[in-house]
This record gives sequence, C-alpha cells and structure tokens, in this order.
Amino acid sequence: MKKYEVLKSIVDTGVVAVIRAKSKAEGEKIIDAVKAGGIKAIEVTLTVPNAVEIIRELTAEYQDELIIGAGTVLDQESARMCILAGAKYIVSPCFDLETAKLCNRYVIPYLAGVMTPKEVKTALEYGVPILKVFPGGAFGPSIIKNFSGPLPQGSYMPTGGVSVENAKDWIKAGAVAVGAGSILTKGVKDGDYTSVTTVAKDLVNEVAKARKEMEK
Repeated sequence: MKKYEVLKSIVDTGVVAVIRAKSKAEGEKIIDAVKAGGIKAIEVTLTVPNAVEIIRELTAEYQDELIIGAGTVLDQESARMCILAGAKYIVSPCFDLETAKLCNRYVIPYLAGVMTPKEVKTALEYGVPILKVFPGGAFGPSIIKNFSGPLPQGSYMPTGGVSVENAKDWIKAGAVAVGAGSILTKGVKDGDYTSVTTVAKDLVNEVAKARKEMEK
C-alpha cells in the first residue's frame, strides 16, 4: 500500500484506534472489536507486550483490510523494526528528526506529536503529513483552530481527550481525524469487548455526521 493510500484511508474513516493492552491476547481481542466497529486504522503501541510481533501477524492476517501502524515510537531503531514487520505508518508522542528521516527514506507516513507552533513548523519542514496534537485534552478543540490560523497548511489529528461527545467538535475545529485510546477500551477490564465495538461505531458515526454538517 502506497503512502498516499494509507493517509487517505486514515482520513476517510477519520478515526485511529490507539491500542494499549496488557497482553498480546488482549490486544488482539481489542483489535477485532474495533474492526467490527468500522475503524480501519489501528495503532499498536510499543507499550503492548510483543508489539512488533503483533504488528507482523496482523499485517499478514488482514493485508489491506486494516491499516496497521505502530505507536509510541520513540526512535529510529524502533521505527525500522516496526516498518520491517509491516507497519504502514509510524506514530510518536513527539517529533524526532531521525525517525522522520527514516520514515521518509522508506516512504512511510510519520505522524509526530506536536503541542506548540514551533513544533508544528519543525514537523512540517521534515514532511510530517498528519500532525498528532498530543495531549489533545490539555487544550481541547480550540487548539486546532489556533494552529490553523498561522499554520493552515497542517493536517491535525488530536489524541488524548477525544470522546464520543466531543468528536464532532474536533472535526469542526479542523481536525482531519481523531485518535482514540482509553475511551475505546474502558470495558476491557471487565471483559466487555462488545462495548469496544459500540464506542468504535459511535466515533465513526460522529465524525461522519460532523463532516456532513460542515458541508451545509
């Protein structure tokens, strides 16, 4: 899958599921539940045990049915392992120059975390196609509008602080997608994976509704 196809898939659905789990088995169950809810972009964080192997297995199993990426990637060495395992995109909580260079070398989208105009400018200069506004909950949807004023060329995706209730607000503020983690997996501790699917569906629907309303 080409870089532009990966980015289009992320933006089309408008939701990236951030998967953090206590075990490989739990992670796989969450991913299946998220998939059932209509989210195609899955970010497997490197905090999940055996994350690289999970990425390898999921990529082989789902092919282009799901867009499997790696999250919480802190350095180029980790990024390269994930890319070789099949990760279609790399996500970091903050911008890292060497990781950006590596991803550009492999023509893999690098979604770097930003929280200030200077960080946005630096990330754009090194080709970051979607800027991960993290932690989004620290400022709320207004931060997207504030960034878009002086830096309208950026494409923004908040992670942290996103909920079913405010997903519309983020999209209407200018976000091209939203990242959702803990909100998706609240029921997992009780073995309730059905709730994961429900929240996933709700998020996808809220993003779609916001976009339709913006067209009017």
